Amino acid sequence: MDVVPVNVQPTRRKFLRRMLCGGAALAGLTGLGVGYGFWEASQIRIRRQIIALPRLPQAFVGKTIAVMGDFHHGPFVSIAFIREAVAIAQQLNADAYALVGDFAHKGTDAAEQLPPCLEALSALRAPLGVFAVPGNHDLHENGRLYREIIGATTITDLTNRSIRLSIGSDSLCVAGVDDLWWGKPDLHAALHNVPEEMAVILLAHNPDFAEVRPDSRVGLMLSGHTHGGQAYVPGLGSAWLPSKFGDKYRSGLVDGPQSQVFVTRGLGEAGVPIRFNCPPEINLLTLTQPS
Repeated sequence: MDVVPVNVQPTRRKFLRRMLCGGAALAGLTGLGVGYGFWEASQIRIRRQIIALPRLPQAFVGKTIAVMGDFHHGPFVSIAFIREAVAIAQQLNADAYALVGDFAHKGTDAAEQLPPCLEALSALRAPLGVFAVPGNHDLHENGRLYREIIGATTITDLTNRSIRLSIGSDSLCVAGVDDLWWGKPDLHAALHNVPEEMAVILLAHNPDFAEVRPDSRVGLMLSGHTHGGQAYVPGLGSAWLPSKFGDKYRSGLVDGPQSQVFVTRGLGEAGVPIRFNCPPEINLLTLTQPS
């Protein structure tokens, strides 16, 4: 039997109808994806982790640090959202709060964005203190504006300096450095006169600092900056990840060259106001001694 080929090319009308239906379906799926991204960006999660800190004195075992970062107050992140995050964080009753930068969304608009964000964060209270360092988005005018505004709050700015926390006769050092990209980070100044045997926690906005300036005195570095990739697809990764070391410092606890590094996914967004498989978070870290 001869097989006669059948013309399966659609008519113009059928072709247009299929294109319209397919386009509507694609637009619907895209709309659902974007809608989900907007929704996820509003869903603050609490992530808890126990971290063994080298040289941690006994009095600090069990103490907690709430880590918050990448607020990006501006067109994508309202002050109402920042205040909601503060209220959630305060309910954790952490012993200390570490604010790891990018309070403003855009450096050139920092004069409008920094004051309300830092004012909202000033409501945080903790027995051991509330500490902060700037991020790259905060350093318009060489950081002068950031320093002026945070200096008028109850938050302790740790730019290139440290503070000693004491419980009884036991002490712990909390230090900080300026932003790696737009600031002038000076770890030598930050750790000046800190004894070698003292446990040290360092705040540094950009986790790449652990690679650029490794120091064995730092037992734990707290960072943000990478937003966890902001949109993460398992198996494919993130299209945007501002680190020279790829996926290494995307989020969570990482071993740097000399120090442990904990990277928070942060609270706000940059570029686009959505998150995917990477919800905003506040991290509650509980300190313990190495086994």
